Amino acid sequence: MPFLRFTGFEKDFLQELAPVLIEQFSDIANVPKEIIKIERLHVDPIANSPQSVEIQMFQREQETHNALAMMLHQLLHARGATHAHLYFVILTPSLYYKEGIPLKEIPRRVSEVR
Repeated sequence: MPFLRFTGFEKDFLQELAPVLIEQFSDIANVPKEIIKIERLHVDPIANSPQSVEIQMFQREQETHNALAMMLHQLLHARGATHAHLYFVILTPSLYYKEGIPLKEIPRRVSEVR
């Protein structure tokens, strides 16, 4: 968690994008890199199906969602994906289960000790 689900993108494109995307997403959303999931969805487009990115995550401040969307747009645009649609699916921690138990808190990065 979070899940970034890409539709209409080539696997090689996403594998190249993944390291920088994970790094920047982790910084903006304040989540550990290890819990960011990136998936490529296989769909059969019927009509008017643009490239898209679905971001499933827990609620953050609006500014955080805006920053994540802008960062993702810039990364995709710089690589030629200029018209991708981005949208968030907001999850509720009490309705997100791990090993049958609802989450009690939203995972955060541990601050580095210097």
